[in-house]
This record gives sequence, C-alpha cells and structure tokens, in this order.
Amino acid sequence: MARLPRLTVPGYPHHIIQRGNNRQAIFAGTQDYETLLAMLEEYAKKSAVALHAYVLMTNHVHLLATPETVEGIPQMMQAVGRRYVRYFNQKQSRTGTLWEGRYRSTLIQAERYLMACMAYIDLNPVRAGIVADPAEYAWSSHRHYIGLRNDKLLTPHPLYWELGNTPFAREAAYAEMVGSGVSAAQQKALTESALQGWALGEADYVADLQRRTERRVSRGRAGRPSSKV
Repeated sequence: MARLPRLTVPGYPHHIIQRGNNRQAIFAGTQDYETLLAMLEEYAKKSAVALHAYVLMTNHVHLLATPETVEGIPQMMQAVGRRYVRYFNQKQSRTGTLWEGRYRSTLIQAERYLMACMAYIDLNPVRAGIVADPAEYAWSSHRHYIGLRNDKLLTPHPLYWELGNTPFAREAAYAEMVGSGVSAAQQKALTESALQGWALGEADYVADLQRRTERRVSRGRAGRPSSKV
C-alpha cells in the first residue's frame, strides 16, 4: 500500500517525530544536541515555522510547531535532517543513513490537545527513566516554560500566554500542568496520531481540516472522504 503524503496545513500546530534508524542513537555527546538545536533554530526561521516545544531523546526527536506555509515544515525537516546527518557521520567517521526513513507528523487540535502535547513532550525523559523531574533534563523546552532559561528558538503558542497574566503566573501554571501528567489515553492518542498521520481532534475540527486539503485526514474508506466526519 502506498504511504500517505504528509498532512501539512499552514496555521495549525503539528506534532512531529523523527527517529533514528533501527532506534540507534542519533546523539553521541553534548555538542551533538547543541548542534541539532542550532540547526533547528536556523531553519525554523528560514522556513517560517514557529517551534513551540521540543525534546531531543537519545534516539528520537519530538517537535511541536506551526508553519506559515504548506512547505515550511517539510523544508525545515529536510534541511535539518540532511545537514545533521553530514555533521554526525563526519564526526563519528561513519557512513549511511541515520534516520528511520522520513519524519512522521500530523496536526493536532490546539484547544484540546496542544498543552497536553507539550506536557507529553516534556515528560518523555521521565517516561524513559532518564530523570525523575522534567526540569532535570537539559534537552527539552521544559526549562524555558518554567522560567529556568531563555530558549531563543521557541515561539510560545497563544494558549501558553493564556495560563497567566505575568511570567511567574504562567511558569507556575505550566509547571503544575506538567506535574499533573498526561493520561494514558492522551499519550496513546498523541503517539499514534503522529506515527500514523491522522489528524487528532474533535469531529468538527477534523471536518474543517478535510475541507482544506485533498489528502485524507482521518481513517476511512479509500478515496475522497465525505466532509461528514
């Protein structure tokens, strides 16, 4: 069966996953993490993509981003992916592929899932047993949102600004939200939607997306779907 083209719609948040080939490590040291973040900052700006959240794990990466154009995310991911592979292969004296094929992504309904997706991203190192508290992990956006550092590559989503009227109030509310965790159902939905490429949201949201693209946005019969989702 042919793979679905990636679903990309300008102005909507996208959850993106890029894995190492065969789950192999894609970072060998601090410089590698810093290099990938610098590349993301550079190409997010060049591609007009607002990066809201990220986590760099040993063998995969999660991003939450909103593009201004339909080409934005593909351009950013292709540029970063190719350049990082060249850098990593040269540094490690290796050849061949580093990534597990193309990146996976989908759209998520901001009002229902964006903050949960940010918490899900932040909690990856906790679920993996690397740290007990997401604030202990250096390679995610969590510290920025709780006021422990200023991360230039990030563009907070408007829903983050609604958490409070002052920086302290927003940071405290965000820390409390992440501390409350993500339900197993939300975790499963966020993971599967990104890996499978189906939009994640309520029926009205999915129906509205379908009117904006020729590509199917949810599971259904083959062929062009009905707008009734």
